Amino acid sequence: MLAIVQNIFQIPELRRRILFTLGMLAVYRVGCHVPTPGVDASVLAEFFKGTEGTLLGLVSSFTGGALERMTVFALGIMPYISASIILQLLTVVFEPVQRLSKEGEQGRKTITKWTRYGTIVLSVVQGAGIAFGLQSMRGPAGELVVPNQGMGFILLTIITLTAGTAFIMWLGEQITERGIGNGISLIIFAGIVANMPSAIVNSIRLLKTGALSIFVMIIIVVLMVIVIAFIIFMERAQRRLPIHYAKRVAGARSGGQTSHLPLKINMSGVIPPIFASSIIMFPATVANLVDVPWVQTIASMMTPTNILYNVIYVAAIVFFCYFYTAVTFNPIDVADNIKKQGGYVPGIRPGKATVDYIDTVLNRITFAGAIYISAVCVLPTLMISQFNVPFFFGGTSLLIVVGVGLDTASQIEAHLISRSYEGFMQGVSIKGRRG
Repeated sequence: MLAIVQNIFQIPELRRRILFTLGMLAVYRVGCHVPTPGVDASVLAEFFKGTEGTLLGLVSSFTGGALERMTVFALGIMPYISASIILQLLTVVFEPVQRLSKEGEQGRKTITKWTRYGTIVLSVVQGAGIAFGLQSMRGPAGELVVPNQGMGFILLTIITLTAGTAFIMWLGEQITERGIGNGISLIIFAGIVANMPSAIVNSIRLLKTGALSIFVMIIIVVLMVIVIAFIIFMERAQRRLPIHYAKRVAGARSGGQTSHLPLKINMSGVIPPIFASSIIMFPATVANLVDVPWVQTIASMMTPTNILYNVIYVAAIVFFCYFYTAVTFNPIDVADNIKKQGGYVPGIRPGKATVDYIDTVLNRITFAGAIYISAVCVLPTLMISQFNVPFFFGGTSLLIVVGVGLDTASQIEAHLISRSYEGFMQGVSIKGRRG
């Protein structure tokens, strides 16, 4: 293993990309500790006590604790993800945006620019909601979270949080372009992983005091290992469609060779749970910060242990599994390419019949992938909540951490193999998430 790590740093470009990525993630973590002006951090910390396992705890874990500390990165990267969702939906239902998506590099740049503008708009809206919510929040003894209230604090908070999200967005784009892996996913990854040391220390302390039994802790650890193994297995699972290519001999077709079309069981990767979480978090986060009785009632229902939350969450995951697969994989284009190359699916006529066959198989495996993602994201959370585990590290977090780790490792693997070095994992080929 040491020799493989040495190989990684012997490639100048790969070494530069990895160090750049680590540097950008370090900058992100520093920003997660820069406080927003005008907020009493000690009173806010009291407000956030006991939010583990709630929606606020989940939001805070995605931001690496920045929301809990109300730092300049308190909004995290979720406004950017929400803007991306809106633009992708418009790509399907709005013809001008659909045309842009088919214009190649120039169209992609325009959509990216619109996504950035949308991120700023959403950040302003969410920042305003948080600013008004902070002014109404009080500590256990009635202390104000914001001692000096007024329009000045609201404007300063909106500007600060919006600038923080814009900077995170820039960091993610820089990592994607000049680093290794997907920058936005790695930022979420870093936020989740950053909470692990404190969670482990807290669990050890509770074990020593007897608040958490060793038997329950063993069950949780075993459950996490099983879920991680299941995620790795499903992320590498494929449905291979046989493709036969006929060989031309003197103008006639004879013999040929057989290949396959690999279709990932989970073609959409970690996008569905991230998108679903961002959709639920936006209204629920604002609701948690608004001191109105009926709003608080709705907010109390939107917790990961509540049946309403889980029904909405699963429905959103299934929707985004199908939606993202439809956006990234077009059976018509695939069938046309197979036909142009002289190939066909055995027993299926070329043309529309092949399109229908691929579409049917894709719908079936997408349904299986959606059920798998929903089970991983929901079941561990419900089981962990029954044991009153003192930290939130449920299935959604595990799926994102393992999925992003596999993606990044596959990119490192590709760099090593392209330069005739031994792979990152001996005897194991790490497949990417997208077919």
